[in-house]
Amino acid sequence: MENGEIPENANEDCPGTQSEAAGKSDACQGCPNQEICASAPKGPDPDLVAIAERMATVKHKILVLSGKGGVGKSTFSAQLAFALAAMDFQVGLLDIDICGPSIPKMLGLEGQDIHQSNLGWSPVYVESNLGVMSIGFMLPNPDDAVIWRGPRKNGIIKQFLKDVYWGELDFLVVDAPPGTSDEHISIVQFLQTTGIDGAIIVTTPQQVSLIDVRKEVSFCKKVGVNVLGVVENMSGFRQPLTDFKFMKLTESGEQEDVTEKVLEYMIDKAPEMAGLIACSEIFDSSGGGATQMCRDMGVPFLGKVPLDPQLCKAAEEGRSCFGDQKCGVSAPALKTIIEKLLAENKWTLADQ
Repeated sequence: MENGEIPENANEDCPGTQSEAAGKSDACQGCPNQEICASAPKGPDPDLVAIAERMATVKHKILVLSGKGGVGKSTFSAQLAFALAAMDFQVGLLDIDICGPSIPKMLGLEGQDIHQSNLGWSPVYVESNLGVMSIGFMLPNPDDAVIWRGPRKNGIIKQFLKDVYWGELDFLVVDAPPGTSDEHISIVQFLQTTGIDGAIIVTTPQQVSLIDVRKEVSFCKKVGVNVLGVVENMSGFRQPLTDFKFMKLTESGEQEDVTEKVLEYMIDKAPEMAGLIACSEIFDSSGGGATQMCRDMGVPFLGKVPLDPQLCKAAEEGRSCFGDQKCGVSAPALKTIIEKLLAENKWTLADQ
C-alpha cells in the first residue's frame, strides 16, 4: 500500500483509503477492498491526539499476528507477557480479538471486571507489573457472542487505546485476531503516529498455515509495520515418555490400557528410557516450514515451539509456563525466542 493510500490490488480510479468516498464511490464497485475501506476510519481523526497522549507513556508496542486461527497466537501472547513481566518489565497486554477474546482465561482473569477512575479505564492486573485489557471483561455472560460489524469493532479498539490508563509501560503487547481485516487496519492506523515497534507472526509448520502467513507478512510490508520475526508453533509433538498412555488393541477391536504394565517393564528392564522425550511430527513440514518461508520472504525467523501438552494445560489454567518445571519441553524454547527478540532489538531493562 503506497503511502498508506492506494492498495496495490485496487481498481483503476481508486479514490484512496482515506477519502470520504472510500468503499462508496462507483469506482469501488467490485474492488476486493471495498468492504474494508467503507468501514475504516476516514480523514483526520481528533481521537488520534488522545491516543497519542495515552501512548506517550508506552515505550514499545508489539503486535502479535497470525494468518490462520488455532495456531497458538494467543498462547504465545500470554506467555510473552508473563515472561517480560518476570524480567521486571512493566507490561500491558491488550486483547483486540473482539469476537474471540481468550486472553482473560489464559491469564487466569475470568470473571474480572473493568473499573473506571478519573484517569480512565483501569486494566485488570495479574501482577503489579502486568495489566490486561479485553472485551472479555465487559461481557455479562462469557458465553455471549459478540456480533459486531467493522465500525463497532473499530470503535471499541479506539476506546481501548484512548481510554485505558496503563501508566508507564515498557511493553504493550497487542493480541490481534487471525487474518488481515478491520481490527488490523484499525490498530495500525490508530497507532501509526505513536510508533509500532513491529509484529511477531505465529504459524504452524504446514503449508495450509504458511499460505496465510505469507499474506500476513505481505500485509505488514504494505502498511509499513516491521516484522520482528516469525514463530513456528506446534513444531513437532514432544512429551516425556513416562507421560504417555499406552493402549493395546484387543481381538474384539477394543482398546485396553496397559500403561502401568509398560512403565513397570520399562523401569525394570530399561530404566534409562524413563528420562527420554518422545517426538513425533504431527504436521507436514516437508516444504521447509516457517524457516524456509522466512528465507523466501526476507523476514527474521525467531524459533520453534514444540507442541507440549503441559503448555496447553498452563494456558487452560491461566498461568505462566515459566513458573515451575512442568513445561520442561516448551518453556526453554519460548525463553530462547523471547531472549532472541530482546537481544536483536536491543531491549534491556537498563534502557527502559
